Amino acid sequence: MELTIKYFGMLTEATAITEEFLQIDPCSVAHLVKQLQKNHPKLENTNFKVAINQELVDHTHMINTQAEIALLPPFAGG
Repeated sequence: MELTIKYFGMLTEATAITEEFLQIDPCSVAHLVKQLQKNHPKLENTNFKVAINQELVDHTHMINTQAEIALLPPFAGG
């Protein structure tokens, strides 16, 4: 399946890109994050949240269809 990976904020600085496309077999978010950290080593020590199709998910969530993945830096709100 093909995933669209979008990077925001300081994550664009860590990866030097804002978007990429990745062919990957169905997997958990944790597996995807490990793959992205392998491709972009600066992500290893960076805190971020993952959203799939504009919905925040945890690392146990399974990705089994084409999806838009957003990596979001920590944010504060009120």
